Amino acid sequence: MKTSASLESDTGEESDTGTRLVVAVDGPSGAGKSSASRGAATALGLRYLDTGAMYRALTWWLLDRGADVSDAGVVAGLAAEPVIEVSTDPRAPWTKVDGTDVSAAIRTREVTGAVSAVAAVPQVRAHLIALQRQIIANTSGIVAEGRDIGTVVAPDASVKVFLTADSAARARRRAAEVSSSAAATRADQERRDRLDAAQSEKAADAVVIDSTGLGLDEVVDTIVRLARERAGVCLPRQKSR
Repeated sequence: MKTSASLESDTGEESDTGTRLVVAVDGPSGAGKSSASRGAATALGLRYLDTGAMYRALTWWLLDRGADVSDAGVVAGLAAEPVIEVSTDPRAPWTKVDGTDVSAAIRTREVTGAVSAVAAVPQVRAHLIALQRQIIANTSGIVAEGRDIGTVVAPDASVKVFLTADSAARARRRAAEVSSSAAATRADQERRDRLDAAQSEKAADAVVIDSTGLGLDEVVDTIVRLARERAGVCLPRQKSR
């Protein structure tokens, strides 16, 4: 599969333990995984990987070519075609397909409505999980977020977090991001939760963080604290968020 990740941009800070730290952040849509993971990666001086963006990028490419994303055979046959690139700089995340920046395009409602079907195809998962593991292995430390990081992609992660929130809070947050009504977003969210259930199990050793009543800084600080406690991470000198 002609898929790669950009490792060129540096955060300018690195954990000084000399040991590769992998922080896995899983959880349902709207729980705040992306913002919290980017914030934690920046605070810890680590790379950042949004695995969901990779599935969205492939979905966007398939839709752009008029492929029937409900046909698992069609999806499996085309999954290896596009060149998908993701930035691992938490301060400048982007996603490209065949050299085109699709960071905004992959967040459309059309892509959101189709990505679960694409992500469920075994050949797609095998290709992207292999790439995700390669990206993680090629960094000195990374915060990776998705739905199955702690269970499948990086089961040996030093720190595992399952970030969740009640359904109403998740719907409000997602609605604000996509400029939609909370009711419509909640319906879409519940549908995706059902479709993605098989890939969304909590790792047995993950720490659950309920972000319903927490601000972003509180969630980030909790993840950073867990990294220090569980992996003995000496934090770099932090810049104000």
